[in-house]
Amino acid sequence: MRLSNATLGDLPEGITRPTYDRSALTPGIVHIGLGNFHRAHQSWYLHRLMQQGLAQDWAILGAGVRPHDRAQREKLLAQDCLTTLIELDPSGKSAEVVGSMIGYVPIEEGNAPLIAQMADPAIRIVSLTVTEGGYFLDPVTKGFDAAHPDIRHDAANPDRPRTAFGAMVAALRLRRERGIGPFTGQCCDNLQGNGAILRQTVVSLARLSDPDLADWIDANCTFPNSMVDCIVPATGPKELALVRDLGIEDEVPVTHENFRQWVIEDDFCAGRPDWDRVGATFSDRVHDFEVMKIRILNAGHQVIANPGEVLSVETISGCMAHPLIRALFDKVEREEIAPHVQPVPGMTPGAYVDLIARRFSNPAIVDTTRRVAFDGSSRHTGFLLPILRDALAAGTPVEGLALAEATWARMCEGTREDGSAIAPNDPFWDDRVQAARAARTRPRAWLEQAQIYGDLKDAPRFAEAFERWLALIRAEGMAAAIRRYVEG
Repeated sequence: MRLSNATLGDLPEGITRPTYDRSALTPGIVHIGLGNFHRAHQSWYLHRLMQQGLAQDWAILGAGVRPHDRAQREKLLAQDCLTTLIELDPSGKSAEVVGSMIGYVPIEEGNAPLIAQMADPAIRIVSLTVTEGGYFLDPVTKGFDAAHPDIRHDAANPDRPRTAFGAMVAALRLRRERGIGPFTGQCCDNLQGNGAILRQTVVSLARLSDPDLADWIDANCTFPNSMVDCIVPATGPKELALVRDLGIEDEVPVTHENFRQWVIEDDFCAGRPDWDRVGATFSDRVHDFEVMKIRILNAGHQVIANPGEVLSVETISGCMAHPLIRALFDKVEREEIAPHVQPVPGMTPGAYVDLIARRFSNPAIVDTTRRVAFDGSSRHTGFLLPILRDALAAGTPVEGLALAEATWARMCEGTREDGSAIAPNDPFWDDRVQAARAARTRPRAWLEQAQIYGDLKDAPRFAEAFERWLALIRAEGMAAAIRRYVEG
């Protein structure tokens, strides 16, 4: 049955559907970046509130700024912006249709429709999932990259911006001029201090063209930090077949694990939905929650995905079923990552490692090593290298962290040990391949990528361990190197 408002009442038995009147919903949120994660996470929390008869004036309008977002827009509009969520658990699966999104802003060069929508007084939150690498950060300093061509364009053409942030600045300019007031900018990406990073990007971009507006945004808008967590695989033929097997024709279904977490700083200048009524946590300790998650889950993903790619292990659950990769995960997490994580209410670092190991091992979640290994340029700098710096400062072990960097370097050579090619998998793939191939004969060449490692190349304990591990991988293979580390 084709998914639409008209067919909601006729969906197969056992599939949860909206019980609220979608025609009565009014928008309160514009969300930029309508990928799978948003629809399995923020959109779901809002849907659950709506199921209780609440938040009817907080419906979501989707938005995008990239030309290829148009295809996603067309697919969602064709099914009235409904999405089938399929929860995958080893004990079985369940499905529900989420209806909290009610429209999708037209995508045009210059982003005029998006600017107009965000300038509407009804919009009180603008949220984003644009990936960790989408915030125009210098990879070493984490400061604002004012030299990026898109940023330079938006500074010179503030009324016809290319970026989501330029569109936000333009909308806030209109709101200030019209006396409407600010909105909250809500980052939902996996970045430590994600709200502070969003503030930095928006305010810094505004300052390039209108310093007075930048001061107004900084003083009046809020950008709450948050920690978001749910494993959401990419949608491919298997997921499309899965939703068809349920009796639903949905062009953009989403599969997800049976776990969600959302910890949010309660800092919303124009109001917010009561997400805490449906499981979200409002806390002034977001930083501690996000450090635990980013260091143990996200860094752990990189620890296993890079060797998994080299060893032709296709999924994350497959990596956890591989005796050596699982042993690598356990040792690095417990001995080199967990010591640099503080406990949070209800959870110790050790217990969180156990939780993540169970989640990664779920065979019902077909999360590919390729997806997890994507954009190592952002993920290693954001997830692993901060732990490495803390470990070097504290004098704690770094052998496993150095091995993780060596496995990434080996993966970026572009071939697996079985001889198959690794397709480009990084926004800077050509640069990574060039450095990885230079490191075949001179391992230190990999560490000389200043935009990634900065002064870490001059840290003897790390650099020497890295060179040793990469040389061993090259000489004896990935499995031999992992075995050497695991066995001590």
